[in-house]
Amino acid sequence: MARCRSYLRGLALCVTVLLLVSGVVMIGVGFSSIDGNIPVAELFDQLSSSDGLLVLQVFGPITVVLSVLGICAASSDLKPLLLVFSVLIFVEFVALMVVASPLVQVQAQMDSEVDEVFLNVTPLHRAEPYIQRELNKLQASDSCCGLRRYEDWENQHPVSCLCLNASDLQLISQSSNSNSEGPCVLVDNVLTNTRSKGTEDVWVHTKPCGPILKSYLSFPIKLRIGIISAFATITMAAIALCLVLGLEAYWRTPPVETTVDDFNRVTYEPKPSLS
Repeated sequence: MARCRSYLRGLALCVTVLLLVSGVVMIGVGFSSIDGNIPVAELFDQLSSSDGLLVLQVFGPITVVLSVLGICAASSDLKPLLLVFSVLIFVEFVALMVVASPLVQVQAQMDSEVDEVFLNVTPLHRAEPYIQRELNKLQASDSCCGLRRYEDWENQHPVSCLCLNASDLQLISQSSNSNSEGPCVLVDNVLTNTRSKGTEDVWVHTKPCGPILKSYLSFPIKLRIGIISAFATITMAAIALCLVLGLEAYWRTPPVETTVDDFNRVTYEPKPSLS
């Protein structure tokens, strides 16, 4: 029994230390500017706002303080302090689940809202200059064109849509020999009038940038949901272990003594208390 109790104390101490680490992570992510690195961030202010940041900023410091209390309680084996810690961390757990539940709804609604934004800014050659500028950066870095399809630019594709590097040219030659549409497609381009003049063909990327942009937008929310889920798991383990240690007097088996009579019958009786 003593060995099992020592094992539980060590496990409770490890879990409360993990809880402290999760609180520090919540503070770090809560005060970092992840949303500022999203391409075309100005276009998606209503989607890439600080959803969940305030939750992490508030509950992160609370988690750190309570985890320090739990570490002290587990290391010193103070049963009243263990029970107080269990109650406080349970209250924080319930409050966090209630406050953070809208994040799941935001994640579920994001795809439809992003598609609506994509529809409102097309055709892209008429969009605001800052949108075109940021989208050109994304198209050049990820070899994509347009938001939903390359036709979003109509027939005025920018240079960032063109298939220019060696790997793209190899893919062009492979796709031109087959009937299926490859990663690059031949288009008319008003900006250069190349096909109307019978000069060099213009090939643009067929992969849209919309899915890539959606992944950028959803990453901060998924990260916050992941951190909160990890915190919830660690918290439930900490509550269970601390309650077991705090309520030890109610679950510990009292010591017994055995007696054998003349007929070899064994009798088990609690040992008398020293008090």
